[in-house]
Amino acid sequence: MADKRNPPPPYQGDDLNTCYARAFDFNVTQAIVVSGDSWNPCGHLMLQVGRVDWSYFHVAGLRSRPKMMNELGFQRYLRENKKRVLSRRAVTITNPEGAQAKLETLMSQRWTWMVLPNNCSSFVEEVVQAGGSSAGLYWNCPAKEGFW
Repeated sequence: MADKRNPPPPYQGDDLNTCYARAFDFNVTQAIVVSGDSWNPCGHLMLQVGRVDWSYFHVAGLRSRPKMMNELGFQRYLRENKKRVLSRRAVTITNPEGAQAKLETLMSQRWTWMVLPNNCSSFVEEVVQAGGSSAGLYWNCPAKEGFW
């Protein structure tokens, strides 16, 4: 029976601890903006890749490894964190191998969250820009600007 005084924290995703047999399908890539917490009017940016088996990636926590989740995990994340999808923006990746390499590197390291620099937006930007896209945010406020 769960302890109601100390419930588990809301689901943030899982660590990427193994290499998959196939690379992620960066031919279909989206930047997903979800609502932020009460103190965060800018929302939260996540990366979605894949055509059939979608995978989602994001940074969560002040100093922790980025997290990944499948579609069921993403729905759980939205539900447990009381978030909703605000927008989805397609991102063209011309160098899938570069995006894959950057994603694998970032997923294996601790990410230090620094609010405006080194935040959820910069994580997504690093991956897609390694994949040949120039997409990014100017003000690092995904809910208030488009990911171009």
